[in-house]
Amino acid sequence: MRWNLKSKPEKQKVQHLQNELQVDEIIATLLVQRGIETFEQAKTFFRPTLEDLHNPFLMKDMDLAVNRIENAIKNEENILVFGDYDVDGTTAVSLVSSYLKTIYPNIDTYIPDRYDEGYGISYKGIDYAEDNGISLIIALDCGIKSIEHIDYANNKGIDFIICDHHRPGEFLPKAIAVLDPKREDCSYPYDELCGCGVGFKLIQALGQNRNQTIQDLLPYLDLVATAIAADIVPMTGENRVLAKFGLEIINSNPRPGIQALVQNIKKKTLTITDVVFIVAPRINAAGRIKHGNYAVQLLTEFNLEQATEFASEIEDFNSDRRGLDQQITKEALLQIEKNQEEKGFSTVVYQEDWHKGVIGIVASRLIEKYYRPTIVFTKSGDKLAASARSVKDFDVYNALEACAEHLEQFGGHMYAAGMTLKEENYENFKNAFEKIVEETIHPDLLIPEISIDAELEFSDINPKFVRILDQFEPFGPQNMHPIFLTKNVTDTGHGKPMGKEEEHLRLFLKQQNSEGIGAIGFGLGNKLELTKNFNPFYVVYSIEENEWNGNVSLQLRLRDLESKLLSN
Repeated sequence: MRWNLKSKPEKQKVQHLQNELQVDEIIATLLVQRGIETFEQAKTFFRPTLEDLHNPFLMKDMDLAVNRIENAIKNEENILVFGDYDVDGTTAVSLVSSYLKTIYPNIDTYIPDRYDEGYGISYKGIDYAEDNGISLIIALDCGIKSIEHIDYANNKGIDFIICDHHRPGEFLPKAIAVLDPKREDCSYPYDELCGCGVGFKLIQALGQNRNQTIQDLLPYLDLVATAIAADIVPMTGENRVLAKFGLEIINSNPRPGIQALVQNIKKKTLTITDVVFIVAPRINAAGRIKHGNYAVQLLTEFNLEQATEFASEIEDFNSDRRGLDQQITKEALLQIEKNQEEKGFSTVVYQEDWHKGVIGIVASRLIEKYYRPTIVFTKSGDKLAASARSVKDFDVYNALEACAEHLEQFGGHMYAAGMTLKEENYENFKNAFEKIVEETIHPDLLIPEISIDAELEFSDINPKFVRILDQFEPFGPQNMHPIFLTKNVTDTGHGKPMGKEEEHLRLFLKQQNSEGIGAIGFGLGNKLELTKNFNPFYVVYSIEENEWNGNVSLQLRLRDLESKLLSN
């Protein structure tokens, strides 16, 4: 594990912010590291408001999209809301369809079958629209590269509105409107929205057109917050505003589907982290194991009793998903060992009977073991399909682009992507991908890194400090949970391993002239020896509240510990 202590920001900027906000130096340092240098920027960061959201009509083609939908309503056309089968897609479909149904009845939804149709807009979906007299399709979280599909629909007299957030290709599809803040010709002020976020901007624009206020749209923000958490988009700008107010809805008045998913959780207040690890995997499990329609059915159900039944079904899917995930990960690790491929620059594995719905999760698991860009393939019809995951700061999408000659199709972003290829091209692709990773990756990126925000003394951890840290939430990319380094700490002798295989660690730490503080380190059980005999050691950690049986206490979440300081 590499420890990387961030450089201290300009002292003058830190002191200026410290004086402006009347906070201590460490808080001011954390803020400047996040690009917050003035009182006004800090106010927006700590007190985001719905007024901070941009006018949706600043997005290229938004006026065209709203006009087309309004004309469809006026002419009593049938509208199909189409979206991908993951959390971002199913929440987006649930959001847009449930909003449209409040103003117009002729709304249908369509989620492609992961195994039969694959990712994105499908010919089968367009045929479904034709068979059901649908003349307008709103595509969410997909479509930006579906040039042939849109041409196919146009030839059938079916119009498309695309709401996507992925990188466009060289040409845009010939849709009525293409809403994507990543379009080069789009000057929308924020381009890191998720697919559901773009869908929200569409209903915001429709609402404005109908004299609705942002307050009228608050009930939809539980879906947007869930998508932001699951899609791991930057927790900045509009995403931060939408996530903050969406979390408030989740914790106060969530839609029955989300309420049914979280009603057995004993925590009083859910965080974005809880949404990532509790809500999102269950919604995802529907599309992975059975069909994404189950997720839309749950998220658009307004009877709690019925929603609870749907949630129970999805819980079963999630249990199946966990079992498959564990089994396939085990088989993939054995394959790597058998082929003696653990020393390469990338991991590419394939087995034809692996479940397509969990290969992305398996890729992430393999990165935990062998830290390098990873692709997991399985058989899908007459082709191979794969999910790719990357390590920090390595753009796997660019690497795939460099190997595009071997692929049938691919899409995604820096850290996650999907692709298909012909089976006879597998070995050539595998070799080409290994070669491009070897040529372009910096060796340091093959060692997991802990990015440390600041050095901290235990005596600095007081109620006011923790109270201000809490206001940094919601956490996510570009606003991660602050990580601190403290030197020369000792365990009070109460350190002990935890877990069935003693893989975790619980300590009670002290530093000279400070009170003791509880600490827990998941996966750090092998470092118990370092803490014995009252020898001082160094710890890297975040500060969190531990809620247990209704009691809340402060504890350190250990990320690593060493007997000496590791160089950057």
